[in-house]
Amino acid sequence: MPSHPTHAASSPSSPFAGLDLLSSAVVLVDAGLVIRYLNAGAENLFAISRRKLLGQPLERLLGSPPGLAAALDNALRTNWSYTGQDISVQRGDAEPLRLDCTVTPVDTASVRLLLEFRPIDAQLRVAREEQLLHQQQANRELIRNLAHEIKNPLGGIRGSAQLLQHELDDPQLREFTDVIIAEADRLQDLMNRLLSSHCMMRPASINLHDVLERVRRLILAEFPSIGIVPDYDLSLPELTADREQLIQAVLNIVRNAAQALGGHGEILLRTRIARQVTLAKRRHKLALKLQVIDDGPGIPEEIRDRIFYPLVSGREGGSGLGLSLAQSFIEQHQGMIEVDSRPGRTCFTILLPITERA
Repeated sequence: MPSHPTHAASSPSSPFAGLDLLSSAVVLVDAGLVIRYLNAGAENLFAISRRKLLGQPLERLLGSPPGLAAALDNALRTNWSYTGQDISVQRGDAEPLRLDCTVTPVDTASVRLLLEFRPIDAQLRVAREEQLLHQQQANRELIRNLAHEIKNPLGGIRGSAQLLQHELDDPQLREFTDVIIAEADRLQDLMNRLLSSHCMMRPASINLHDVLERVRRLILAEFPSIGIVPDYDLSLPELTADREQLIQAVLNIVRNAAQALGGHGEILLRTRIARQVTLAKRRHKLALKLQVIDDGPGIPEEIRDRIFYPLVSGREGGSGLGLSLAQSFIEQHQGMIEVDSRPGRTCFTILLPITERA
């Protein structure tokens, strides 16, 4: 028998409206497994509006994952809770969702079961992010201490080379002191860049697309044969961030992509809104999602897990600092950066929280 959504389920004064405060995805169904309510977390997780699903069979939302239908029937008959792990839910042409599902019997006039869904990928991401954060902090502290130890001797070497240069009359010998001075300056600049990621932030309200357009112009001037395609969501709100740090972080990532392309290829800059995102152990209702996608050869597998470490580079002659500095700047904004790479497609994803002030 077809069912229709009740006004109570969609009304702001619905008795279930408090479920919208939960970060997890919750779906309520009646004894006939007809959907009576979805909270905001479920709308975000399944990327579908509440109005389209109210009064529809649960199968329309979840399909027919193996074992789930029998478990739901058992929960209805025995009034027992049920937890299913690693349930795969297909969403059209998108990647399938891998979920844990807890089914809890309830006893109200219109609702019989409460289903709570938790994405497995999100749980793994939080654990991985925490592990990487500790690892990266230890690496950066080591590099900072090393940079401080190197800076002082470098100053002495450069000063001695300058004094020696004034005492030499032979131009050929002065060429050697020129090399010493130039290399000391290069190393000094390297040390300053290693230490610059810990500079004080100067946050202000900025438009992310202004930052991206600045980066796009700089890269096109440096690599005129590369195509940079903007795919912007112009409805994105402004962001509270340090403009110069953000420009440098994005510039390092896009330049890294351009260098990987060897000066020929295409880079896609895509911006979108992300909902219900966990960053730095905090849950955010909204975040800005920036993706830098290139069609190059991909990151070598042997360094893929260490690509953000200082002094690790997949390019001959590279300093291995660009991505490390980008990650430091993004982390100072309480954001996250990750990469997915295979031959023909490398995607760097940056997530930045949208704060109350923004």
